[in-house]
Amino acid sequence: MVVFLPALKKLYLAMSKKKDKQVIKDSKNLHENESTTQQEVEMQLEDEVHDPIAELENKLTELNDKYLRLYSDFENFRKRTAKEKLELLNSGNRSLLLTVIPSMDDFERAIESNKSIDDVKALKEGFQLIYNKLQKTLESEGVKKMKSNGEVFDVEFHEAITKIPVDKKSMKGKVVDTVEQGYFLNDTVLRYAKVVVGS
Repeated sequence: MVVFLPALKKLYLAMSKKKDKQVIKDSKNLHENESTTQQEVEMQLEDEVHDPIAELENKLTELNDKYLRLYSDFENFRKRTAKEKLELLNSGNRSLLLTVIPSMDDFERAIESNKSIDDVKALKEGFQLIYNKLQKTLESEGVKKMKSNGEVFDVEFHEAITKIPVDKKSMKGKVVDTVEQGYFLNDTVLRYAKVVVGS
């Protein structure tokens, strides 16, 4: 047992030296890792801390690009909408005119037949039929006659041509005569009625 003690002591000393070397080596590695980490942190800080003027210039450029894109989109939208509106008006007029043209054909036929007709009653009936057909065509498009005679004068619907004195007190401020018929288009005034008002 006494023989083993010096050998154990040597072994213990050798192991503790080896352990101390490993601790020193680990400490150096740790220190190197810390310095590397510190360098990385410094580099990140440098990356994060930019020149404020350059940062503002970048932001200005970005906002300017967004503005230009938005402006061009709006201009394209405005032009497209104007074009669509014009096409809608043209096609709306086209459909209305196509519904009115048959009445024009009827008038042309009536004028042609009037050259050789002697019966005034038949002539009147023919024009009444054409008038009724045209009126129904306009009503199908939403055009309605405005009732004015005997109604209270209203600037929302009537345009006064003149005032005339009336015998009946009940007719004062009311429409006595309609010079030009007024019309509605879908319950909005298409044309004001030109009227004579009692005073």
